Amino acid sequence: MAEAIKVPTMAEYMAAGKKPEVLFWVGCMGSFDDRAKKITKAFVRLLQKAKVDFAVLGTEESCTGDPAKRAGNEFLFQMQAVTNIEVLNAYEIKKIVTACPHCFNTIKNEYPESGGNYEVMHHTTFLKSLLDEGRLKVEGGKFKGKRITFHDPCYLGRANNEYEAPRDLLRKLEVELLEMRKCKSEGLCCGAGGGQMFKEAEPGNKEVYVERTEQAMEVEPEIIASGCPFCMTMMTDGVKGKDQEGKIHVMDVAEMIANAEEL
Repeated sequence: MAEAIKVPTMAEYMAAGKKPEVLFWVGCMGSFDDRAKKITKAFVRLLQKAKVDFAVLGTEESCTGDPAKRAGNEFLFQMQAVTNIEVLNAYEIKKIVTACPHCFNTIKNEYPESGGNYEVMHHTTFLKSLLDEGRLKVEGGKFKGKRITFHDPCYLGRANNEYEAPRDLLRKLEVELLEMRKCKSEGLCCGAGGGQMFKEAEPGNKEVYVERTEQAMEVEPEIIASGCPFCMTMMTDGVKGKDQEGKIHVMDVAEMIANAEEL
C-alpha cells in the first residue's frame, strides 16, 4: 500500500497565516473519477518532489461550470463561476495550476469577465517551467525508446495554443515521439469536448473517439499520451473497443514523468 499523500488546504494555510506559491485546482474528474485520481496523485508527487509550496481548496472547490456552459446552461455556469470566484478572491489567489484543460480554459478565459483574474497554467506548462528552473529533473527511465504519440486536448491546443510543453516533457523522457496525421492545430477532438462527454452522440457513421483512436493506432504506439482526464477516458474506451488494451496504454504526461522514476 502506497503511503498516504498529505496535501494542505487553503483553509489550513490561511489559519497559519501563510500563502502558497500556487493553488492546485483538482477539478471534478481529478477528484472523483478513479482513473483521473491517479493523475492527481502523480502530479502531487511531482510537486512535492520539486518542493513546490502548494495547496488545494478541498471541499471548497466546486465544478468550474465548463460542462454546464458547453451544454448551453449559461445561468448555471454563472452561478458556479461566481461561487468559485468568491472563494478564490477571498483567499487572494494569484496563481492556479490544473491538470484539466477544461478547468484551465474556463478559469483562464471565462472567469475574468466575472471578476476572477488569475495566472492560470496547465500542469504540463507548469512542469516544464519547473524543469527549466532546475527544480525538477525528468529522465527516460522505463519509457526510454518507447513509441509514444501525444493526443492534443482541444482546450489546451487549439483553444489556448499550447502544443510544445507536453511534447518537450515527453522528449525529456527520451521516448520515440510519433505524430498522428492530425495533430497540433489540426488535431481531432477525442469526442468529449463541448459537453459531449455526458450525452449520446448525434446520428452519424462513427463515434469521434473511435476515429481518433484509429488515427493514433496508425502510428503503432505503445503509449497514447495526453494531458486531459476527459481525453484519457475517451482514448481508453477507444483502445478497449479495438481490444488493444494489452498492447497500448493511455497515460497522462505527469503520470509518465512520475512513473519513469517510480516516485
